[in-house]
Amino acid sequence: MNGAAEHHPVMRAAVVEALNVRQDGTYIDATFGRGGHSAAILERLGPAGRLLALDRDPEAIAAAREMSAAEPRLGVIDGRLSDLRAEIEDRGLAGGIDGMIFDLGLSSPQLEDKNRGFSFRGDGPLDMRMDPRSGISAAEWLNSAAEDEIAEAIFRYGEERHSRRIAAAIVRERRGTPIAGTARLAEIIAAAAPGNKRPPDRKRRRKHPATRTFQGIRIRINGELDELRRGLEGALAALRVGGRLAVISFHSLEDRIVKRFMAGAGDELPRDLPVTAAQVQSRASRFDTPLKHLGKARRATAAEVARNPRARSAVLRVAEKLP
Repeated sequence: MNGAAEHHPVMRAAVVEALNVRQDGTYIDATFGRGGHSAAILERLGPAGRLLALDRDPEAIAAAREMSAAEPRLGVIDGRLSDLRAEIEDRGLAGGIDGMIFDLGLSSPQLEDKNRGFSFRGDGPLDMRMDPRSGISAAEWLNSAAEDEIAEAIFRYGEERHSRRIAAAIVRERRGTPIAGTARLAEIIAAAAPGNKRPPDRKRRRKHPATRTFQGIRIRINGELDELRRGLEGALAALRVGGRLAVISFHSLEDRIVKRFMAGAGDELPRDLPVTAAQVQSRASRFDTPLKHLGKARRATAAEVARNPRARSAVLRVAEKLP
């Protein structure tokens, strides 16, 4: 429990309030991290209550198992958001979950560990995988992918307008020596970004030129947006009528998916592709979600941002399942 006690999850109090935790309820923390939200939920649960913690990061799973050793109400699931529906069905809990929290993005321990490769502040191996046990690392992908593929990922997932210039620089630099570390990648990006040598204006002073590119690569490596879509569908199947879903997102791509899902519209149709009337109808039917979006999106208080700067970009949305 020490890790959870020392870790400060984003919008902890707001999440517990939003979930309206019942003492005998069954809840899911679908992004356990270091257990901050789980600990807050467990504080509200009675002896008959139950909490399931899911995560794809093996270090988070190790922390969850350590917590569960002293907490009989806590169960641990080693898996992805996309596994959520199957895991719940296997346990006979479909339609029986009272509340669920998704805290998207990276946890503080992931960012602070330079060996994970998520941060450009310091130097470490260019990995970026949420689960290092599967898939290819960011280094493997960047040193083999086509220039257009790299540019597309940086533009689509990082919303970086200089994506083509940065992708060209990456491909040019890797010809000599493969790109293996976060510091070198950050240097390549910074050198390629137009106007980087000029003093930044006040509005952009806090943002490193590699921020958007690192985000785009990380989302591509982990398939984060598809995982989110499938996780939301799993959450809908898991919740009982009146059950609540709370989602904290950290950038517009995530928040757009969550907002549209809670509004019953699903994700956007693919751009620049011919779409038939039957496909539109099928998609509309698939995402006609019986959810009620509760209130407006919430943001962290000034006091919380001062305590935890990561909360600055957090957006909390809450929905309740209808009959």
